[in-house]
Amino acid sequence: MIGGLDGCRAGWVLVTGPAEDNGATAVVVVPDITPVIAMIDEGELAAVGIDIPIGLPERGSRRCDIEARRLIGARRSSVFPAPARAVLGAPTFEEANRRAREVSGRGISRQAFNILPKIEEVDLVMTNERQQVLVEAHPEASLAALAGTPMAHHKASPEGRAERLAVLRTTFRHVDDHVAGRRPGARPDDVLDAFATAWSARRWLAGTHRQLGGDVDRRGLRMEIIV
Repeated sequence: MIGGLDGCRAGWVLVTGPAEDNGATAVVVVPDITPVIAMIDEGELAAVGIDIPIGLPERGSRRCDIEARRLIGARRSSVFPAPARAVLGAPTFEEANRRAREVSGRGISRQAFNILPKIEEVDLVMTNERQQVLVEAHPEASLAALAGTPMAHHKASPEGRAERLAVLRTTFRHVDDHVAGRRPGARPDDVLDAFATAWSARRWLAGTHRQLGGDVDRRGLRMEIIV
């Protein structure tokens, strides 16, 4: 079984399904990553893609983020630069900005600060062993690889949703039903993103993936994006 995770207001959208194409899939919203880590540790999930930075730089940009922005072209603004490790634990945006400028000479984006709690949540549980199963993915990079070209429209627009469904439908036959279902605290585009990261997890497990970046941070975690 493989999985895909994307952050949402209520926690995380988790897609699970078989490693083979077009098998039956399930979608749930979990409040935190704890049950997913338990499934990984117990061997219930063989590969999981997650849309959150794993492995943080001491300063500057991660090579994988630069390569991902290059890959997705017009959608490059969706790749938020990963914060420096020194920013973790900052209680306010102002403090996070101060720490970022101190180590890198530039501030942190508001978008990156908003996902800082989820970055911290994942960083706390990551180990080298778990990174063999739980890998960083980026939905727009995954979709670009699956389609052979970057998405033309923003994911929240009707056109963007339609083109993403068309791409994901080729490998997840029930994706339309899952996106149409209502889940408190999760938007349809969160579900689409989770399916995209699940596709990268499938590729990781099969060994057919492409690796962006690959530098190692001070904790020994690989700073890479799998597509």
